[in-house]
Amino acid sequence: MKYVVVTGGGMSGLGKGVTSSSVGVLLQACGLRVTCIKIDPYLNIDAGTMSPFEHGEVFVLQDGGEADLDLGNYERFLDVTLTSDNNITTGKINRTVMEKERRGAYLGKTVQVVPHVTDEIQDWIQRKEGPPDVCVIELGGTVGDIESCPFVEALAELSYRVGDFCLIHVSHVPVLSAVGEQKTKPTQHSVRTLRSLGLAPNILACRSNSPLEGYAREKLARSCHVSSGNVLSLHDVGKNVWRVPILLRDQKAHEAVLRVLNLDVKEPDLKEWTARAELFDALVEPVRIALVGKYMGLTRINKDAYFSVEKALMHASVALRKKLAVDWVPAAWNKLKGADGILVPGGFGDRGVEGKILAAKHARENRIPYLGICLGMQVAVIEFARSVLLDMQDANSTEFDAETKNPCVVFMPEGSRTHMGGTMRLGSRRTYFHHDNHVGCMAARLYGNVSYVDERHRHRYEVNPEMVARFEEAGLWFSGRDESGERMEIVELGEHPFYVGVQFHPEFKSRPGKPSPVFTGGKKNSDLN
Repeated sequence: MKYVVVTGGGMSGLGKGVTSSSVGVLLQACGLRVTCIKIDPYLNIDAGTMSPFEHGEVFVLQDGGEADLDLGNYERFLDVTLTSDNNITTGKINRTVMEKERRGAYLGKTVQVVPHVTDEIQDWIQRKEGPPDVCVIELGGTVGDIESCPFVEALAELSYRVGDFCLIHVSHVPVLSAVGEQKTKPTQHSVRTLRSLGLAPNILACRSNSPLEGYAREKLARSCHVSSGNVLSLHDVGKNVWRVPILLRDQKAHEAVLRVLNLDVKEPDLKEWTARAELFDALVEPVRIALVGKYMGLTRINKDAYFSVEKALMHASVALRKKLAVDWVPAAWNKLKGADGILVPGGFGDRGVEGKILAAKHARENRIPYLGICLGMQVAVIEFARSVLLDMQDANSTEFDAETKNPCVVFMPEGSRTHMGGTMRLGSRRTYFHHDNHVGCMAARLYGNVSYVDERHRHRYEVNPEMVARFEEAGLWFSGRDESGERMEIVELGEHPFYVGVQFHPEFKSRPGKPSPVFTGGKKNSDLN
């Protein structure tokens, strides 16, 4: 296994995740098998208990692992399936070390950060031996942060242990408006910090608003001891992140990485990737989707809370040759008029739920295409109960009203009410399509008339199975269920152009060129691939 490590300096939010994914795409295009690891230095075991306001979405992995949204970037860019082992946190490492200490695995020694914690980090990384040729490792946070120090030390030791090790350092090159020139000092100081911790960059990836100027490139090469050809310009590409691998290829980034790793492979083939990026830029005809979310402030839209949903919408719109326009609606439906479709994504807690219910009602009554994901499916059921079943005006979920007389959505019996982390229904689960007593199952058609589908889940509450018969008699049909037939997975409204709710999260398996069927509404384009 050969390793490419991506670190960041100066500030967070520079795009280390997209950089890591794009480097992976380049190496994959050279014919190499690539995997990725994200290191998150926080003390949490995983991202499952973090607030989307603070940390963005929780990306659910195939095995049920709850991870940072960068894992979703890796899966989408590289079209790979990752597991919990691809996400390392301080919490996981410390828990493993403490469990070993309690078992007596350290034979009475004083357990220390060096070597015990750093060895555990390296052992975790090197578990990924196997089919991949290259492992791209992203170190979260900023070099110099106190919480990342054990990981930096472990990576420094790993670089000597394995030999084939390429370090890419992402840093900011700002332009001060009063001066009008690109300033290299932030990157110089960032690299100095990195070197003081035992790591020396092979490649600099310089984030800036505009292409890196020649004088800045030469200055960085000289002061940071990197050849000028290894100083890359990662300037803004607008909304089209698919341009980043192309930007790196045009600067021969793959050659720089391959030289360090002592690899001799073919030139990268990015024909399909380039065609998709150019198609994105050429789209003109708009499709407007109202995304009714709850993790949005009045002054700032937290798009990261719905990162995979937005990407899945983008995949679908490009496949259908439409220019995506998302109206971010903070669970208030004044922006729903004029929308071509309404999407209500997942979430937890009662904040904004009544607004989501109004959005579902607006879509149902005005025959606007509606997609409800997880909580979005549950609010569709609640709205139907309140509006159509006349004796259920107080229908609700026990998550929002524990004393409701008409609990349409209930806590799953196997869930835990005392422990929050890792106790939901998580990961890939199978949904079977039900055609009985119903003409034409839209959900089955969306997926190509297969008998079942495997999608990823993350929920504690479910539709009350005792009320299903009543709903179906009134016209709300549950066309997808789990293997027992008792857990509702997909709901659809027969007398509606497109009114579908899914308990799972289809956005997590959507890919560029292979959009999720529920996001395209079953429509296909002959040129999708």
